[in-house]
Amino acid sequence: MEKGRRTVLGTRVTRAAVHLPLEEVKHHMTRDPRFWVRQRWWIIYNALIAPRKAEEIAHHTGVSLTTVRRVISGYNRLGLAAIETPGKGGRRHEYLTVEQERQLLAPFFARAECGEIATAGEIKRAYEAQVGHEVDESTIYRLLARHGWRKLVPRPRHPKANAEEQATFKKPSKQLSKQL
Repeated sequence: MEKGRRTVLGTRVTRAAVHLPLEEVKHHMTRDPRFWVRQRWWIIYNALIAPRKAEEIAHHTGVSLTTVRRVISGYNRLGLAAIETPGKGGRRHEYLTVEQERQLLAPFFARAECGEIATAGEIKRAYEAQVGHEVDESTIYRLLARHGWRKLVPRPRHPKANAEEQATFKKPSKQLSKQL
């Protein structure tokens, strides 16, 4: 039998351990700015004030049965630490910290202020030298966007342009303008 559940007449009652006073749980449930954290506190509050089957708590709080079991189990084992997790998103697999990125980009920003052009290729080579392995070009563009720097320069000419065809196209138009 799991900790936090007791069998009463053949049903499994889901109970939350008393890590915090009920008033503090209620305070977290109503005041936390993050919805998903308030929802976790609501599940715990329900398990504290009216222990019942996990299915009933899930139905009452509008979450899945798995969510109720996961939240109660984590809270019973870890207490407050189970609820105050970092959440989803964020940079969890970064090569460099934001401060290290800022230091890497500082010389390129200084050059840009003097009117020199810094290309993504140069920044990519410097980045790869610092992290010690190759990275994709998209990593560099996300790095530049993160630090508020994005300037794309248009290419001077089309890569498939044919200079001879352009020259022949220009000749008749000059003659036509002279005739008019």
